[in-house]
Amino acid sequence: MSSFVSEHLRPSGEAGPTLAWMQFCDQQPQECSIDSSEPDTIPLTDGIWASLQEVNTHVNRTIAAVADQDHWGVVDRWDYPDDGLGDCEDIQLLKRKLLVERGLPRRAMRMTVVIDELGAGHAVLRVRTDRGDLILDNKRDAVLPWQQTGYVYVKGEGTDSKAWVWFGDQIAPTATAAK
Repeated sequence: MSSFVSEHLRPSGEAGPTLAWMQFCDQQPQECSIDSSEPDTIPLTDGIWASLQEVNTHVNRTIAAVADQDHWGVVDRWDYPDDGLGDCEDIQLLKRKLLVERGLPRRAMRMTVVIDELGAGHAVLRVRTDRGDLILDNKRDAVLPWQQTGYVYVKGEGTDSKAWVWFGDQIAPTATAAK
């Protein structure tokens, strides 16, 4: 297991989710509900670290990245990539589903919107651990602390309600080096 110690992203207010997220929640309400009995932060044990790495790599290698317009004929749709195709948010939703099946609490795994290295919107899965926030991403197999991704963090699911939170465009320190 990596010996890093990271920080948590700090919310700075409420943010609205995307319309596609709200439509996904209508179809998959269990994905969007908050179970306050679950922990919002998990201990980063060797087993959890191995699960994060295995699921991230497995899904990245088995789901082909395809834009929603090419796949579904719409600009934005969030769904499970059951046909082996999906864009960034679909891929992250599958990762979360598989990690929940392995016993990780959904409340500690939050969908998060970033601006990537190309200046485009991108979705990642943020896992809150006792060593900080880790990012699962379909652009890389490595599970990284948020500060090492090179992304600008915009908003994501909150841990206390269905409301999304604003991150105030927190920039990963390596953002300028990654470009």
